[in-house]
Amino acid sequence: MGIVSLLGVVLLLGILCAESKYMVYNTSSGIDAGKINVHLVPHTHGDVGWLKTVDQYYVGSNNSIQGACVQNVLDSILPALLADKNRKFIYVEQAFFQRWWRDQSELIQSIVKKLVSSGQLEFINGGMCMHDEAVTHYIDMIDQTTLGQRFIKEEFGVTPRIGWQIDPFGHSAVQAYLLGAEVGFDSFFFGRIDYQDRIKRKKEKSLEVIWRGSKSLGSSAQIFAGAFPQNYEPPRGFYFEVNDDSPIVQDDIDLFDYNVQDRVNDFVAAAIAQANVTRTNHIMWTMGTDFKYQYALTWFRNMDKLIHYVNKVGFELYSTPSIYTDAKYAMSKSWPLKTDDYFPYADRANAYWTGYFTSRPALKRYVRTMSGYHLAARQLEFFKGRSDSGPNTDSLADALAIAQHHDAVTGTEKQHVANDYAKRLSIGYAEAEKVVASSLACLADSNSFIGCGDSTTNFQQCPLLNITYCPASETDLSDGKKLIVVVYNSLGWKREDVIRFPVVNEDVIVHDSEGRKIESQLVPTVDAYVDLRNYYVRAYLGSNPNAVPKYWLAFTVSVLPLGFSTYIISTSQRTGAGSTKSAIYKFQRDERSAVEVGEGNLKLTFAVPQANLINYINSRNLVKESVEQSFSFYIGYNGSLDKEPQNSGAYIFRPNGTYLIKPEQASLTVIQGPLIHEVHQQINPWIFQTTRLYKEKEHVEVEFIVGPVPIDDGFGKEVVTQITTSLDNSKTFYTDSNGRDFIKRIRDFRTDWDLEVNQPFAGNYYPINLGIYIQDSEKEFSVLVDRSIGGSSIVDGQIELMLHRRLLLDDSRGVAEALNETVCVRDDCRGLAVQGKYYYRIDPLGEGAKWRRSFGQQIYSPLLLAFAEEDGDNWMSSHIPTFSGIDDSYTLPDNIAVITLQELDDGKTLLRLAHLFEIGENSVLSVVTSVELKKLFPGKKIAKVTEVSLSANQEREEMEKKRLVWKVEGSSGENPKVVRGGPLDPKKLVVELAPMEIRTFFIEFDHTSFKRKFDA
Repeated sequence: MGIVSLLGVVLLLGILCAESKYMVYNTSSGIDAGKINVHLVPHTHGDVGWLKTVDQYYVGSNNSIQGACVQNVLDSILPALLADKNRKFIYVEQAFFQRWWRDQSELIQSIVKKLVSSGQLEFINGGMCMHDEAVTHYIDMIDQTTLGQRFIKEEFGVTPRIGWQIDPFGHSAVQAYLLGAEVGFDSFFFGRIDYQDRIKRKKEKSLEVIWRGSKSLGSSAQIFAGAFPQNYEPPRGFYFEVNDDSPIVQDDIDLFDYNVQDRVNDFVAAAIAQANVTRTNHIMWTMGTDFKYQYALTWFRNMDKLIHYVNKVGFELYSTPSIYTDAKYAMSKSWPLKTDDYFPYADRANAYWTGYFTSRPALKRYVRTMSGYHLAARQLEFFKGRSDSGPNTDSLADALAIAQHHDAVTGTEKQHVANDYAKRLSIGYAEAEKVVASSLACLADSNSFIGCGDSTTNFQQCPLLNITYCPASETDLSDGKKLIVVVYNSLGWKREDVIRFPVVNEDVIVHDSEGRKIESQLVPTVDAYVDLRNYYVRAYLGSNPNAVPKYWLAFTVSVLPLGFSTYIISTSQRTGAGSTKSAIYKFQRDERSAVEVGEGNLKLTFAVPQANLINYINSRNLVKESVEQSFSFYIGYNGSLDKEPQNSGAYIFRPNGTYLIKPEQASLTVIQGPLIHEVHQQINPWIFQTTRLYKEKEHVEVEFIVGPVPIDDGFGKEVVTQITTSLDNSKTFYTDSNGRDFIKRIRDFRTDWDLEVNQPFAGNYYPINLGIYIQDSEKEFSVLVDRSIGGSSIVDGQIELMLHRRLLLDDSRGVAEALNETVCVRDDCRGLAVQGKYYYRIDPLGEGAKWRRSFGQQIYSPLLLAFAEEDGDNWMSSHIPTFSGIDDSYTLPDNIAVITLQELDDGKTLLRLAHLFEIGENSVLSVVTSVELKKLFPGKKIAKVTEVSLSANQEREEMEKKRLVWKVEGSSGENPKVVRGGPLDPKKLVVELAPMEIRTFFIEFDHTSFKRKFDA
């Protein structure tokens, strides 16, 4: 019986073996010089928040919105790669990968490391997210890239070679040269360029170029850059997710629907079509798209078959962008030169993606505020010493990194996702706030010369000052209490500025740390802010605030570089000795007169009652100009019934008419005092404006409240302000690239192709992160902003800024939600009100850059205020009242900024120094400048300094040795001479920086010689 059974088993196995048609597909392939080489690049694109939050996307929850689970993608990739050593896969978003990595066993981690080492799994880009390129600040772009790339280096010992910005909505010059060449990338690939530009480039075979994004750094920071022929997805018909409708490769002849020849023919046709618009015989197919490879085997099974069968007639291979780049480079061809950027982006007629430059302006401001705060908090964390167990700045760094995603700070996400980004920032801020408070307490404690104990000083900060809410400063001082104000300056220059905060007492007096009375002014609280305060404090805290303080206290502070000063606020002991109360003048609609404001060189004369006509006079530089300021709104276009529907929405700006907002309440209130002059205007029930001049300052500050934007008439609105001058700028204006280089713009014109104008407003909008300016033969007019917004010069002599958007229709780009931000406090629901500022100044031609660059740094890095109550009369004797982190005798040059000062986990210090000026921008400051490192770190002995790449993941010298040198069409073979800072002398430790150069260093200290340094 046993023999019969065994025989049966043997016979069964024989039958199975005889019938088995197991196919071994030949996926091993190299490059064939005589054929079209199709580089199949398997990839997934994971939005770090969009329709779902980042965590919902990772774990795969909330699938009623979108069936997407990144965890499944990463789980699925491993067995698919292990099944065939020729298969490859690239991965980008470290915010997802790091979540996954933390959950893996040591065995799985070991397997992944082997796949990375072999090149089967390659990290591309390497940042925490695929950041946006229009509305991100360059410091945030650097920080989020560094956070991701340093993790990759520490865990895997590799440095990403390729930039992969396939989904952002247009591409910036700063991305190309700074976040491309300067981080050591060999190439940079992207998906979205203007549809008119793409048509021309396909005809000319110029989708792939050498992109020289900086006129200052020129060829030393150029990069090979490629736009895809269509988008970042596979050619039509080659999608292989389990639920995709593309035909699979069915190669079993015993089954119906055998289609190998058809699929090969389709493949060859698509390859030839792409080869016809691409130079050389190498083309790239991006095999994947959003959240694909949740079941990776379906993709790889079909690609295995395609490689096996197509290679009998053509040539295709599993590849990565690195392999593709090397193949292109090996051809030794010359490539077209690209300068400037790829903004604005339209994907078809009447569809300009320029609305998102302003969408969700409150979130944009929150991100920018947290960015500047993060820079200061890391400095203070460095001065105190990083804590391994206590609070640190990591949570805020992570929240800021995720917020740079191209569907985060852009404002193109669903509302619940925007809420999630804000929540993460709030959590990160709460921890960083503790770092700031404890660091200032440590530095101010006179007993903390070595290390920091448990300081009894409890510093409070005021993140809601923009809505006139600061419990720490609203302390009643009438019973003899004193308010201590510590003011921290995160810039490398000494700074004198006016600070303001709300107070409840009228008879207050301000003294500095040496007991000198400081001139101060009481500015009355404005009614428009009372409602803002009461409503939004309830929204933030869930409870009603205390009674509104009657005044803002304003006074001038003087703060050393990277340091703090201390001021004491108390009640005055005698009448009239305290702060000066502002004089208040009110002008009614029927009055006709002129009102002059301004204490210093700059004076403004307002025509009453209109108040929008301003005479601008600077007595120092003799600039005189007539300025008119107004508000308008665009009606959001409803294209629902059009043959080619296109609404205005979160992404798209498509106006349907412009409407001037005529002042309905033209009363004018003028506030005057020794430090500040203000003009208050209630334009209409939902727009309030303050025009403000500071003593000794030569710029105008305009503060606005816009909203809730009314929609009772059924129309969405996009609110703009226009500032009009007499300058003849001949259609030309200049906007910044991510807060860095300024790029020349010409209305209704593109450098790279003959523009067909179909949207004269939206098609001339550009992103503004730092500022915008116009000029003529005599003057230049500059406007700086406090967050990313959209703007233009639609009319000669005029600058237009879009301040707020509230729309009622979706624009059909995937978010499936109208941009109608609404706040509900209990049962009181209102459209979002936005508070903000912009600043303007008029200079003689050639003199505006100094203000734009220096004051732009002050906007990004405002003075940080911390408050404490004095316990007794011994604060100054028991605390260090002034401090500077750098040598007493030293200040950074006016054209240099410290953009990173951070103690890392390994004890090293990360230092980044940035030259703020472009070549030719200023006759004095656009020059090579030196920084003395020894004077930046007094009391510490520098043991070693290593220059590294911008993202601090490899030594600079090593990066430069590996850099590919590309040929440019029309050049003689040698690239133009570019000025760069020289090598660092290890003894003198003096760093040179050329215009627009950023240099990054690891600094190691000899801690045996550590000594605290204070200014008494």
